[in-house]
Amino acid sequence: MILTLFVVFIIVVGLLLITRQNHDPFHADAIIDPPFTSLTYGVQIFGWWDVDGTTLGHHLEWVRLLAFTHAKQIFAWQDIEPNPDEWHFDVADRIVSEAENKGVYLVVRLSDAPDWAHPSLPPQSEGSYVDAPADNPDDWAEFCGMVAARYAGRIRAYQIWNEPNLSREWGNRPPNAADYVVHLRACSEAIRAADPNAIIISAGLSPTGNMDDTAHRDDLYLQAMYDANFQQYVDVVGVHAPGWGVPPEYGPDDAERDGRGRWATFRRVEDLRKIMIANGDAARQIAILEMGYTIDQTNPDYAWHAVNEAQQRDYLVAAFRYAAEHWRPWVGLMSVIYFAKPGWTQADEQFWWALNDAETGAIRPAFAGLAQMEKYCGDVIFPARDEYESAYAPEYNPCH
Repeated sequence: MILTLFVVFIIVVGLLLITRQNHDPFHADAIIDPPFTSLTYGVQIFGWWDVDGTTLGHHLEWVRLLAFTHAKQIFAWQDIEPNPDEWHFDVADRIVSEAENKGVYLVVRLSDAPDWAHPSLPPQSEGSYVDAPADNPDDWAEFCGMVAARYAGRIRAYQIWNEPNLSREWGNRPPNAADYVVHLRACSEAIRAADPNAIIISAGLSPTGNMDDTAHRDDLYLQAMYDANFQQYVDVVGVHAPGWGVPPEYGPDDAERDGRGRWATFRRVEDLRKIMIANGDAARQIAILEMGYTIDQTNPDYAWHAVNEAQQRDYLVAAFRYAAEHWRPWVGLMSVIYFAKPGWTQADEQFWWALNDAETGAIRPAFAGLAQMEKYCGDVIFPARDEYESAYAPEYNPCH
């Protein structure tokens, strides 16, 4: 009898241990060799439009003052190859060199095909542009390969396209995940041939509740990408995580309970992670390619989820803290939007997401909050700072 009870006890304890080990719904222990340190801190810059010759330098210096290590920059195909076989790398060369000089790593978004690459679309009027993939994926692959070969070993990671689950980012045609994967494969294979060490990230998907010709839900689109076996062409899955006006702790279940839709939360990322796990892809890391809170009280499409400047600061800091406490190591790169593009005005919705005011040049409270907050870099924690205006010193930043 005693032996029987002992055996039962051992079985129960074993089951409890197994249950405890498997309680994590996000399978953090599946991440063995992550491409990005968790967390990796980034911010999007707009160095291409350095109209006064100082914007790029200021943006990269601000990255350092934030104690961030990565800057995301768009390399638009239409700017680099405006006509077939007419290559313009002068601006890209300057951005890559300046980032190296500042000790900032680049995540480059490849997107924005020139008009000549999609002749199937109606001709555009002068000054207008439609964001559409190339008719011939080989043309797109050539562009990706040329960039990767020129900057082999100098660009840390590439994001392949942006928000293809929106019609406006897919030539004003219905989104098509299988078609996106065709273009992803073409670009990925070209980059891997030219720079095998570069990290390849799939396009960040726009969180949306629409499922029609204008947009596809990010969760359904991600599953459709898995159906087309996209994962073999990337190292990291790209997502977008705007805050939608609510604190970052507010989750998809809370949103669904309140009738908001699961997509309208920062923690929508968790739903997408579960799709990865369901498709046997738990060992792959996620990169948050766009995150932020808008303070827009002007544009009705965005004012409904606007916050004030103090909330923008507090929610962004809390979002990084939430990720550090709950999402490591399966979330690596987290990139904030943005340092403002020169020329933005209050009529531009992007103006209100930025960490600085494009009209006055002044930094917003969110900048100071992000600069002063603690940083989690693998097993090292960089404690919060009381101030950040002092000269940058590399020893301040264990993430580098």
